[in-house]
Amino acid sequence: MDRFTAPEFDRAGLLTIDVQKCTLDGQSFEIPGTTDVLPYIANLAGVFRSVARPIVHVVRLYKPDGSNADLCRREMLENGAELVLVGSDGRLPAPEILPRADIEIDDEQLLSGALQEIGPHEWLLYKPRWGAFYRTVLEEHLRSLGVSTIALGGCNYPNCPRTTLYQASERDFRLIAIADGISRFDEKGSRELEGIGVSVMNAEDCGRAIQAASTG
Repeated sequence: MDRFTAPEFDRAGLLTIDVQKCTLDGQSFEIPGTTDVLPYIANLAGVFRSVARPIVHVVRLYKPDGSNADLCRREMLENGAELVLVGSDGRLPAPEILPRADIEIDDEQLLSGALQEIGPHEWLLYKPRWGAFYRTVLEEHLRSLGVSTIALGGCNYPNCPRTTLYQASERDFRLIAIADGISRFDEKGSRELEGIGVSVMNAEDCGRAIQAASTG
C-alpha cells in the first residue's frame, strides 16, 4: 500500500455483491459462508449510512429461461433450477444489509440497467455477469458521487467479488476487501489482492476508519 493505493476513507463507497436470500444457508443457491459474513456486511453498511456515504447493493437476476444468464448456468435454469429468478423471493437482498426490511426489487427497472434508489445515498444495481462493472453504470455512478475508494463485501470471492475487484482496479479505484465480509475468502485470496494494491481489512477496522474520516 502506497500513496497511489492507500484508501481515502473520506471518499469511500460500499459495494455489496450478490448477498441475496437464495445464496444463504439452506436455500436454493446456497453458497457456503455467505450467511456467516452477513453480520459483518450489515454492521459496515450501518456505518456507511450513519456518515451518509454511498452504498450500492449489486444483485443477479436470472430470467427463468436462462436467456440473460452466464453460459455455464443456462442449462441449469432451463432444467428448472431456482437461482435468483426474476420475481422470486430468493432474488431479494438479505434484509440484514438493507436500510429497511420491506424493500422490494423493481425487476424491470433493474434489468433495464437503471439504478433503483432504496434510501438516502443507497441503491440497487443489476449486473449481467460476474463483475459489477460489466455493461453497467456503476463506474459513472460512483464517479458522480466523488467516490475514489471502494470497500467490498459479498458472495463469493472466487467469482463475483474477485472479478469486480479486478475490474475496479483496472479503473483506478482504491480498494478495500472486507476479509470477514466476503464468503469463501482465504489467505491465498488475501495475498493475491494485496499483490495488486488492494487493502485487506476486517469490517470493524474499516468502519472505524470511515467514522474517523467523517469527523475529520
